[in-house]
Amino acid sequence: MSSQFGTVFRLSTFGESHGGGVGVVVDGCPPRLALDAADIQRDLDRRRPGQSRLVTQRDEADRAEILSGVFEGRTLGTPIAILVRNTDARSGAYEHLRRVYRPSHADFTYDAKYGIRNWAGGGRASARETIGRVAAGAVARRLLSEVAGIEVLAWVSSVHEIEADVDPDAVDLAAVEAHPTRCPDPDAAARMAAAIEEARAAGDSLGGVVTCVCRRVPAGLGEPVFDKIDADLARAQLSLPAAKGFEIGSGFGGTRLTGRAHNDPFVPGPDGPRVTANRSGGVQGGITNGADIVFRVAFKPTATIAAEQDTVTVDNEATTLAARGRHDPCVLPRAVPMVEAMALVVLADHWLRQRAVDVLPPVADRP
Repeated sequence: MSSQFGTVFRLSTFGESHGGGVGVVVDGCPPRLALDAADIQRDLDRRRPGQSRLVTQRDEADRAEILSGVFEGRTLGTPIAILVRNTDARSGAYEHLRRVYRPSHADFTYDAKYGIRNWAGGGRASARETIGRVAAGAVARRLLSEVAGIEVLAWVSSVHEIEADVDPDAVDLAAVEAHPTRCPDPDAAARMAAAIEEARAAGDSLGGVVTCVCRRVPAGLGEPVFDKIDADLARAQLSLPAAKGFEIGSGFGGTRLTGRAHNDPFVPGPDGPRVTANRSGGVQGGITNGADIVFRVAFKPTATIAAEQDTVTVDNEATTLAARGRHDPCVLPRAVPMVEAMALVVLADHWLRQRAVDVLPPVADRP
């Protein structure tokens, strides 16, 4: 089904932007994991609207309610249902879109597929759907932190033509959260904020790139051939609203290197082989090699803008549209926790899948 993701650690999101609420059901989380609403709320607060001048001013607290699967602060091993109620929905603000297709939005394609669409705020195509993903990612974060010490951290590495100078090995959460752009390079962050404000004033929008690092991921996660962990990461990230590109490790830049320059040499390490470079981005043959996983996700400029654009009506008649309502002039600051969430869900799923492989010890360790 199109609203489900994962094999062992599975999530199913539900709800529309201007319906009663949005949320997720997480199945496959192991029992006895310490979890409460505060664990989920921390990540939802980073995703919610209205947190700065750079994002949509929709006034939503996005308070998480755990409806099932947790008892006395511990997971039960049963499905965990999490609900966030919509409290500032204004469907009337979208009445002018009832019979008009917004350029580069999902309006026309949903009509083409289903013959019906929710024109209020984009319905299921709205980025508000990602609340469920971020909530599921928070559960996965709690699990991975406890069982493996895995850390997943993302940040804005570029907006439009502004590139940040960030060391993936050194960046931390405090630096990411120090500025509303979620760019840990102070100089680039200031220029990004100014560019976003300028685009908003012009009725326009900007895109950019989010970079993510996954630290302390053990070697051996991932499945040949079609469930490679980098393939699953790509699928997860490209399912996010406005995501248009994915690259891991050296990515497209690696095509300009020779094999000798690109290969990651192995040397003996205290816990087994380790690489001295990481152009593979922590994945070889679709399986993690113990190095940090580093990938990047490209997000297009927000499709809904205030400037007038050419479009058509549902009757295929030419018209123009200057969108109204509350929209992000740049999705990047709020995309950061979404990118983290989908990476966390993939890692949690593959970590649990690996437990099924580890039934017998390696051949060399058998009597």
